[in-house]
Amino acid sequence: MTDLRELLASARCVLFDFDGPVCRLFARHRASDVAAEITASLSSRFEHGDPRRRPELFDDPLALLVEVYGQGESASIVAEWEQRLTEQEIWAAATAQETEHANLLIKALSAAGFRLAVTTNNSPSAVTAYLRREGLEACFGEHVHGRTSDPKLLKPHPYCLEQALESTGSTAGESLMIGDSPGDWQAATNIGVRFLGFAPRLAKRVSLQRAAVDEIILSSLQPLCDAVGSGPQIER
Repeated sequence: MTDLRELLASARCVLFDFDGPVCRLFARHRASDVAAEITASLSSRFEHGDPRRRPELFDDPLALLVEVYGQGESASIVAEWEQRLTEQEIWAAATAQETEHANLLIKALSAAGFRLAVTTNNSPSAVTAYLRREGLEACFGEHVHGRTSDPKLLKPHPYCLEQALESTGSTAGESLMIGDSPGDWQAATNIGVRFLGFAPRLAKRVSLQRAAVDEIILSSLQPLCDAVGSGPQIER
């Protein structure tokens, strides 16, 4: 608990990854179905073969977008994949499942005076739809920074974090990112933002520990909620 209080005491801005720390986006609208649907709809137009060549890509539509781009498919194919994924994410936002304690944490941080932003590889439109559904939109305001049309700018590139720092008027040194992937950690580390890992499942935890070996990694957001509640309010 002491470590978490110290971590929060050094922060004025908290950046949230979305799918994982805030909610489970594809809780009912399965990611594997989305990946299969988009791939099938574009399969006849791929110039470099089916992008689902590796097992770790097969059920991840976001990783497949990166693969489609990386294997040299045309700009129109990449753009159409991204657009179809955006549509599916917005649809999924209607049934996304809140990460346990996430809403409470977000509201507590906002009430305590922290500047909040979302920094995600998901569509900002899907994020906004979910935040509006959960009554969290006011906690983040305009500070939702997500996927653009350029796959090169997806995390681990720090672009969305840089945008969040600019929009909130924050420095890297006074910011903290809550993320659940090595890419989140790398993006934060690249620009000097402190990182707090979130990994409720063992496989995710092992993957994150291998990258972020010196970071605090939580299996639940409850201790962080407790740390916010025990600390003083801050000036924005």
